[in-house]
Amino acid sequence: MALESEERPSQSITKFESMLKTDDIYFFDAEDFEEIIHHYLNHGKIALAKKAIKIGLRQHPASVELKLLDVEVLVFENNLEQAERMLDELQVLDHNNEEIYIQRANIFSKKDNHEAAVELLQKALNLTDDTFDIHSLLGMEYLFMDDFTRAKENFMKCVSFDEQDYSALYNVVYCFEFLEDYDGAITYLNDYLERNPYCEVAWHQLGKQYYTKKMFQEALAAFDFAIISDDGFMGAYFEKGKVLEKLAKYEAAIENYETTLKLEDPTSHAYLRIGRCYEKLGNLEMAKYHYYKTVHEDPLLDKGWLMITEFYYKKGDYKKALHYINKALNIDGDNADYWKKCGKIHVALRDFDNADFAYKHSIDMGNYELETWLSWADVSRMDNRLDAALGILSQCQEFFPESVEIQYKKAGFYLLNGDKINGRISLMDALRHDLQKLRLFSEEFPQFSHLDWVLELVSASKKTSR
Repeated sequence: MALESEERPSQSITKFESMLKTDDIYFFDAEDFEEIIHHYLNHGKIALAKKAIKIGLRQHPASVELKLLDVEVLVFENNLEQAERMLDELQVLDHNNEEIYIQRANIFSKKDNHEAAVELLQKALNLTDDTFDIHSLLGMEYLFMDDFTRAKENFMKCVSFDEQDYSALYNVVYCFEFLEDYDGAITYLNDYLERNPYCEVAWHQLGKQYYTKKMFQEALAAFDFAIISDDGFMGAYFEKGKVLEKLAKYEAAIENYETTLKLEDPTSHAYLRIGRCYEKLGNLEMAKYHYYKTVHEDPLLDKGWLMITEFYYKKGDYKKALHYINKALNIDGDNADYWKKCGKIHVALRDFDNADFAYKHSIDMGNYELETWLSWADVSRMDNRLDAALGILSQCQEFFPESVEIQYKKAGFYLLNGDKINGRISLMDALRHDLQKLRLFSEEFPQFSHLDWVLELVSASKKTSR
């Protein structure tokens, strides 16, 4: 497996590259070749690594370690059959070499046989005292298997070997999050910070756990410590801004988001959140300015177009709102929420045909929320297509069979359609299920709520419920 890369090439690497330039042949120890190959693998220079392996094996044809590096490259390039043949030969020569089991595990992993990969890595563990890399590989295999508990245990061992291994630390926290064990993550990170009090990564991750648990003051303190540990840590400023938003401290949130713009290249997400803060402060011109900066920075960020849509919708400028929701739909035409918003805008414009199309599309895209169904039914009602409206409510009832809102609305729609019999039946069902929500019927259909037969049904239902 590739060793940690060094910042500066060693003397053997410089000598090897000089040899390549002059076409001279220099002799290197097998260990020198291993160092050279590891260097190139760590830097992603596969062609140079392969050249070093070829020359190395020419000079040291019996070196098992160089052959294993050859296998590693073959596995990386998906030449799995050739790699397996070489491993078979090597296992005859050195059946206790843990690297053979590791490379076999990599092959099984590439074939999506993660259980077999784990079994081989467990064997490798028994053959060496240097288990850091093996635990890291085991953690990844367990992630592939969705076994987050075992994955977490192995990544924890990596962190215990090297507390500066932030990749493993991130993976530990990821496992806690997937298991929704936020308290466990908080305990783990606090223990880690007892030993590493100036680790900005751990403070940042701790803050995110507190944020998830809505412990905003604790989250704020954690992000402040991350910034104290590294005042150039952009992620900490951004997350601190989110906490300040939750605490309604919008000016302070804007200040933190603007800091992220100074630290690194501006991001559309920062502009978006700044715009939202200005909107909360009532500064609509600055909100609009930052929403436009959002889509200028990233024209494919559909949320940016959606915020501009919302901005104009709230102002009552429905034509502009429609223009921008169409921009969002052009980027993500499968987004059910965007189609729902599109439907609302068309209703505001009294364009019921397109509103009907948009709501239908939202439901076809998977938005089965009760509100979406009811809004779609209302569109048909407003367009005087009461049979279609009742059909929509019947479909809706398949998803929400106990919904009293549907029953009261159906009763009103039947009566609007002149069908007193079904209207009476639906109203009786609604009253039987929830008399307290009669106001839904009275508010939406006041023309029927004081009819004698309706009052009689209500009176009878009250007596029955006593």
